[in-house]
Amino acid sequence: MINEGGCCHLVGAGPGNPGLLTLLGKECLSKAQVVVYDHLCSAELLHFAQKSAECIYAGKKAGRKALSQEAINQLLIEKAKNGLYVVRLKGGDPFLFGRGGEEAEALAAAGIAFGIVPGVSSAIAGPAYAGIPVTHRGYSACLTIFTGHEDQNKSSSKLDYAALIHAGGTRVMLMGMARLETIIKELLMHGMHRSTPVALIRWATTGYQQTLCGPLEEISQKAQKTGFAAPAVAVFGEVVRLRKKLNWFESRPLFGKRVAVTRSTLQASSLLRALRNLGADAFELPTIRIEPPKDKRAFLQLVTDAHKYDWLVFTSPNGVDAFFQAFFGIYKDVREIGGIRIAAIGPATADRIRSYRLQIDLMPTQYVAEAVVRAFQEKMSVENLRILLARSGNARPFLREEFTRLGAIVDEAIAYRTVPESDECVGMRRFRKEGADIVTFTSSSTVENFFALRLALPGNFRTASIGPITSHTLIRLGFPVDIEAVQHTIPGLVKAICKYYTATP
Repeated sequence: MINEGGCCHLVGAGPGNPGLLTLLGKECLSKAQVVVYDHLCSAELLHFAQKSAECIYAGKKAGRKALSQEAINQLLIEKAKNGLYVVRLKGGDPFLFGRGGEEAEALAAAGIAFGIVPGVSSAIAGPAYAGIPVTHRGYSACLTIFTGHEDQNKSSSKLDYAALIHAGGTRVMLMGMARLETIIKELLMHGMHRSTPVALIRWATTGYQQTLCGPLEEISQKAQKTGFAAPAVAVFGEVVRLRKKLNWFESRPLFGKRVAVTRSTLQASSLLRALRNLGADAFELPTIRIEPPKDKRAFLQLVTDAHKYDWLVFTSPNGVDAFFQAFFGIYKDVREIGGIRIAAIGPATADRIRSYRLQIDLMPTQYVAEAVVRAFQEKMSVENLRILLARSGNARPFLREEFTRLGAIVDEAIAYRTVPESDECVGMRRFRKEGADIVTFTSSSTVENFFALRLALPGNFRTASIGPITSHTLIRLGFPVDIEAVQHTIPGLVKAICKYYTATP
């Protein structure tokens, strides 16, 4: 009999790169009330869960377990029996050497409704990110996946090495680094040729992926010599030779560079995605948080009266979103904004305005406040114009002061404010442990709040600034500006970082 209360989904988290989570997996996480997650799951996936969700770590690492398998099974059952929607987030695919079958059996036996969301397995994705196709018409027509980590209670191995060799094609081993030497001896003993190409891929699909290649008879010694350790995937077969031609990921311009992104969590995704697409090991280290204005009533009144102004000036996408969320809470028709003209700083801000089906009347070629004033002066006199600035409460007073000096009637609609991020996050713990090659700064507030954290700074880290105002803040605080974007946008910042490392030996 199925329990009518809660339910549980076993969700494959993928091989490590958060972008490889399936859409259905993301949907399940967004609805979960409880998330029970493994060691190999990217911590960033927890951002897809509701803030109110209970997240429970149940990882297993190097023989150490946060919870036994029996305890995990019981935890899933108890939470679901309490009427909660539970997501069991498992690295890779739940049913491929992930003990998902055992968890599903336990749920079924307890009468708990459950579902399975398959995930991208490291058995396929790991070799792919190392430039190794597991099948290829000219090299291998079959694939065998086996585990190197068997039940310790077994009296002998259940692996039929002779059959494994006889099958031919590509063999991929998961969870076998601790027994690599023993397994290779068995493979040699049962007839695998000593010159068979082997690739070991560690932390596959992430920015700190490592690949070690060599012939079967030497790979174990090479792994010991270099300290190559789990988690890793091993690929045996002729397809490994294709890596020389197909190594697409590790040859990217920012591969292996560890980059800390100090934007708020709500804003960080576009920069993280761009850096990771170029091979960087980019992670969130949010130093600011976006919050509503202190005086919400004053903001709402200015939004209500927006149609009375000649110009509406936006300085950031956050300001656009805050303004129109308030606007459509008051009005049902965008035409209520009247004949007001709209100015924007930067293409990201302009794109956000266009997403509300409005066009831009003025955008300077440089994306700083000074350029906005110059652009107005080139087109018109601002004397006696009514200008509404929708902006952050932390913004520089420059625009208000300059427009006022030129004779405009200026009001500031404080749409949001940035405050220091006070929550201890995964990225902060990681920075303390590993440091970073680059720390990116996209505003003066990210600079000020990052250094206010008083984190121990790595000796060789580089600063990357989105533009001159942010750079000025870095210099004022006594830090060099190693990289500055020519175009003061996220794509411009990424381009500047790439250029720096292309030019630097």
